[in-house]
Amino acid sequence: QVHLVESGGGLVQAGGSLRLSCAASGRTLNNYAMGWFRQAPGKERYFVAAINQSGSTTYYGDSVKGRFSISRDNAKNTMYLQMNSLKPEDTAVYYCAADGNYVRIVNGLVGSWGQGTQVTVSS
Repeated sequence: QVHLVESGGGLVQAGGSLRLSCAASGRTLNNYAMGWFRQAPGKERYFVAAINQSGSTTYYGDSVKGRFSISRDNAKNTMYLQMNSLKPEDTAVYYCAADGNYVRIVNGLVGSWGQGTQVTVSS
């Protein structure tokens, strides 16, 4: 099972930007589709973005389209989420995820999860 560690969360003002990183170890990352999810207090986990093994295909949740961008650097065994034009509604714990099947990631069926990193957007 691949081990995932998120970083880059913190406090940012509305309209600002933040980049999250997800470092993988234990397995070769290019064998895994990757994704980002988030969960706010009292709410269900929400799909944010997904990327296939090669990085050629991406998919985004409706609320982040045009503002967030997912990418990966397989040589560095790292995935990223660039978040721009942040809103208070984006406040949540963000989790990275990995699975051998891209369709499973898009549908929230995930084999490996990171521990999460807190993102707080102030108004």
